[in-house]
Amino acid sequence: MHETPDMTASRPLGDLPRLLFGHLHRSDQQRWGQVYLQGLLRTHGKKTVRRMAAVVTGSEAASTSLYQFVNASPWEWAPARGELARWAARSLPVRAWTLAPAVLPKRGDRSPGVHQRFLPESGRTVNCQLGMGLFLDVGRAHVPVDWQLFLPPRFTHDETVRDRAKIPATTRTQPLWDHALSLVREMTSWSHGNTAPVVADLTSLCDVDPLARRLQGSGHPFVLAVPGQTALGGPEVPPGDKESARGLLLRRGVRHPAGAGRHVVSHETTVRGLRPDGERAHGPGRLMAEWDAGSGRPGRIWLTNITDRNPAELLELARSPRGASAAVHRMGEDFGLLDFEGRSFPGWHRHMTLVSAAYACDTLGGATP
Repeated sequence: MHETPDMTASRPLGDLPRLLFGHLHRSDQQRWGQVYLQGLLRTHGKKTVRRMAAVVTGSEAASTSLYQFVNASPWEWAPARGELARWAARSLPVRAWTLAPAVLPKRGDRSPGVHQRFLPESGRTVNCQLGMGLFLDVGRAHVPVDWQLFLPPRFTHDETVRDRAKIPATTRTQPLWDHALSLVREMTSWSHGNTAPVVADLTSLCDVDPLARRLQGSGHPFVLAVPGQTALGGPEVPPGDKESARGLLLRRGVRHPAGAGRHVVSHETTVRGLRPDGERAHGPGRLMAEWDAGSGRPGRIWLTNITDRNPAELLELARSPRGASAAVHRMGEDFGLLDFEGRSFPGWHRHMTLVSAAYACDTLGGATP
């Protein structure tokens, strides 16, 4: 591997590289990890390994080592992500764990997870990878700390395709709500019980009811967007007598002032849960939405099992997915989110880890843990 020159002119990263790469046993891996991280932070425009190598080391020839570090060098990304999550949580108080998608346009069909997907927001179909990220909402920023990659069945059922993309034999195709749940479970293990409300608007991507049920069953607080036609009601209510979320808010909702002439409409309801042992776990919950005075109807509808906060405060928390989406956009514009060079599953995860670390370093650079 190419030796790097003295890096005293590099942008200071504090103790973050030591935390991220301290679990790597080889000094060359630690060194190239810092070069890649510096490259994402210091290279303008497209973050190719050749350009990053030239900016940080002064030699484009070092690009081979950077490429190998991400795609071929055997190192686990989960320990680095756990350290990143703990570092970010020590920097500023965490308000929420926000789940948000990242659509990554791709050419061809060789990249892991690439598929055709219709995007309701733009009204078009794109060839893309779909990542699901968990962001720590620290008020002034949304810091990405963990990722899952959606894999269509052909990437796990076809051994040739699986081997070509270096997808582990234990990795299976999961529905998107299960990916979201996996992120929450991973973050819970990293945080040592210091949890935060899970906030997400995934209604355009998947059925959120299984996610809500399992979060309720595990006792995890959440604020989740739900479709207006979602049928709600306690276990004692026959299926035919259940009302839709929108209908409940229209007919039984109570309005609360939310400042600046805004109002929140809410309705107490029952949240259905499913515990890990398969037993049901129903509990109190609340439907809520910002009231649209112009149309006389509720806007985006949210379901929560948090009942000890006022609806206006919870609706403010429900804005968190917008911040996470803005972070995804900025990561694509300035930190190389869309610039991964490789076609392997481990390489994708390592690149996403390093992009997240670069974004966190830039965003929280002024915060003192």
